[in-house]
Amino acid sequence: MATAAKTTIKPLEDRVLVRPDEAEMTTASGIVIPDTAKEKPQEGEIIAVGPGKRSDTGDLIPMDVKAGDKVMYSKYGGTEIKLDGEELLILSARDILAVIG
Repeated sequence: MATAAKTTIKPLEDRVLVRPDEAEMTTASGIVIPDTAKEKPQEGEIIAVGPGKRSDTGDLIPMDVKAGDKVMYSKYGGTEIKLDGEELLILSARDILAVIG
């Protein structure tokens, strides 16, 4: 019995791979939010990090975040991808606004 291999992805330069948090399904008062009215989440968990960007002198500028960090990111930043049936986001380090926790 063969099992499907998980695809691995390694971001380049100062990019990170983020698993966005799930969008809220209901409001605090219990009203169900339709898909068309849902806000895109702006928080998620980093699952892969690139090595960092090179400066003009060729020095490697290390990343401020690591895999496992919970982050807040720009609402319209990044590129949405689907990997092994999971919706993920590739962001540049400049699109990350804060580390949570």
